[in-house]
Amino acid sequence: MDNWEDMKIVAEQWSKQGIEFVQQIPSPQLYAAIALLLLATIWLFSIRLFRRTKSNTVLLSGLSGSGKTMLFYRLRDGSSHQGAVTSMEPNEGTFVLHYENIKKGKVKPVHLVDVPGHSRLRSKLEEYLPRAAAIVFVVDALEFLPNIRAVSEYLYDILTNASVVKNKTPVLLCCNKTDKITAHTKEFIRKQMEKEIEKLRCSRSAVSTADITNDFTLGIEGEVFNFSHCHNKVTVAEASGLTGEIDQVQDFIREHVKP
Repeated sequence: MDNWEDMKIVAEQWSKQGIEFVQQIPSPQLYAAIALLLLATIWLFSIRLFRRTKSNTVLLSGLSGSGKTMLFYRLRDGSSHQGAVTSMEPNEGTFVLHYENIKKGKVKPVHLVDVPGHSRLRSKLEEYLPRAAAIVFVVDALEFLPNIRAVSEYLYDILTNASVVKNKTPVLLCCNKTDKITAHTKEFIRKQMEKEIEKLRCSRSAVSTADITNDFTLGIEGEVFNFSHCHNKVTVAEASGLTGEIDQVQDFIREHVKP
C-alpha cells in the first residue's frame, strides 16, 4: 500500500514538473512542436496504411502480336476478341475475373492493364511497373524463334527495372498460342530465352557503366544465367487465348491478388 502511495506522489510530482516545463516554452515554439508531432503521427499512420493496402494491378506485357489483348478479354468477359489490335494506349479495367463470376461471396477485383507492345510505346510500361502486384509477360509460341532477340531484350529490361527488383514483382512467362501444333513448348522457350539473356548479360556488361541504361544487372557472376537467379520469382506457363485455356494465367493472378 505504501509503495502505491509513493508511486502516486512521484507521478504527481512529474506531472507538475511537466506542466511547469511546458508553460515555460514560448507559445510559437510550443505550437511548432505540437504541429511536428501531429505531422509525424500522420506520416507513420500513412506508411502503415499503405503497407497494408496491397496493389491489385496486374500488367500484361510483351511484343505486339503476342496475344495480350485476347488474353485481356478472356480474363475480363470470356470473349476471344479475334484479331490483333495495336493500341496507342493501354487497355485497362478493374473487374472480377470472368471465371470467378459464378463464385459466391466477395471476390477482390483485379486491375488489369494490357500495355502496348510496340517499341515506341513501351514507355507506358514505366508508368505502371512501380504499382504492379504481378506481371504476365506474353510470348508468341508460334513465332518465337524469329522474335527471340526482341522478346529477350524486352524481358531483360523488365527484370532489371528498379521497381521490379526492389518490389520483387513476380513475373509469369506466358507462352501463348500453344494450342497450335507447330507451337514451341514452354520448356524450349524458357531454355532459349535463358541462353539469349545470357548473351545480353555478356554484351551489356562489356559496355561502359556510363552507358548502361538498366537499373540492375541480372544473374550470378561466374554462372550461366537461368531464371532462378533473378531477384524476383519468374515462372513459366502455357496458355491459349484463342481457345480459352488460361487456367495457369488466372491462378498466377489470384496468387498475387488475393480474393
